[in-house]
Amino acid sequence: MNIIIVGSGKLGYSLAKQLAGDGYDIVMVDSNRELLNKVTDNLDVACVCGNGINSNVLEEAGAKTADLLIAATSNDEVNILSCLFSKKIGVKHTIARVRDPEYIQSTEMLRDELGLSMIINPENTAATKIARTIRFPSSMKVDYLARGRLELAEYVITKDSVLNNCKLSQIYTKLHARVLICVIQRGKEVIIPRGDFVLEEGDVITLTGSPMDIATAFRGLGFGSGKPRTVLIVGADRTAYYLIQELLSAGIHVKVLEKNKDRCEQLAEYFPKAVILHGDGADQKVLEEENAADMDALVALTALDEENVVISMYAAAVKVPKIITKVTHINFGEVLQMAGIQEIVTPHVIAANRIETYVRAMQRSEGGNMEALTRILDGRVEALEFLARDGFKGLDKPLKELKLRNDLMICSLVRKRKLIFPNGDTTIQKGDTVVVVTTSNDILELNDIFA
Repeated sequence: MNIIIVGSGKLGYSLAKQLAGDGYDIVMVDSNRELLNKVTDNLDVACVCGNGINSNVLEEAGAKTADLLIAATSNDEVNILSCLFSKKIGVKHTIARVRDPEYIQSTEMLRDELGLSMIINPENTAATKIARTIRFPSSMKVDYLARGRLELAEYVITKDSVLNNCKLSQIYTKLHARVLICVIQRGKEVIIPRGDFVLEEGDVITLTGSPMDIATAFRGLGFGSGKPRTVLIVGADRTAYYLIQELLSAGIHVKVLEKNKDRCEQLAEYFPKAVILHGDGADQKVLEEENAADMDALVALTALDEENVVISMYAAAVKVPKIITKVTHINFGEVLQMAGIQEIVTPHVIAANRIETYVRAMQRSEGGNMEALTRILDGRVEALEFLARDGFKGLDKPLKELKLRNDLMICSLVRKRKLIFPNGDTTIQKGDTVVVVTTSNDILELNDIFA
């Protein structure tokens, strides 16, 4: 697969490194020759020096025959135009990095009208990950599908768990939540279960459901008392903007410390329900005055890695239950974890991982209907998203009439933005997003689900 990456900053460089490592042919485009020299010195990729919205530069980079162009500069408008022009030249698929909140409100319209395959916002993606990390116990692994409408959460059955020796058909009565257990790891075996399956101590289960139902399920599993009520955010960058939105919508009390007065005034106008304070969060005295030690969680999001680390170390010293630290230089991640920093978030790496997953799904689909691929249980299980089109053989037929493979489960549908948990009478309609969980790796398009 031939891929053009426009922009060789942190996101562009991370993408080039990951995708080149996966064996894709990469061409990097940037007008900054010094940044390109760094790329050529460290990575096995081709480089073209020039403006990513110049048609001659795009053609030199191979836009006429490229399979994918990823526009990852720091300028939203340049990224959108680069995708638009490259599509006109001949690029099959385009991905744009778009960060401005004003654009994000029109994401679906932008994608549809401009023919973009994907819009990625590193800060928004990071905020979503942080919010989920805050909501769930540290031992939980959480992924999300269907543009955040569906969550996948791992849980280990303990001896005292309400699910120990429970049939899957009894899950609703036990947890009072509309969730499915779509995959179970028992020892070395990975199982796609049926309704009569009985859970045992030590099973690693993957629950699927809406964010609200997953939260309800965890309360039923005994984690309700751990729900955070107060979160302190130190530093008010773009990630903070999106994070405040997510936390407030989850009913969490949010306090923000920011040393830029103008930014404080902006946030106070945007989020009247949050407490926005003007102050230096890297100052221990300020943290003490704002009772940081009494918070359920602290998120360090200043522009400086050093400040974030110091703030997090203070939070650890005063025993804040959950601490999340933004770090832009990933080389020190392992050292920071050894120093006791609990959760490290690097927005451009999270975004690069999402794009890489999409690229793999695109290659697997080979022009078919696969929209996304997520690997869980250390890569032994795949969660796949498909768009149901005219060529799907099971359109408008009840699921109970379809002869499906034994190594998969249709765990949800999304129809006109509504999440549906299917039963035997449910039909898949044209335009539905179909989420399939499977232990196989040979499902390339939706018709492959049949026995």
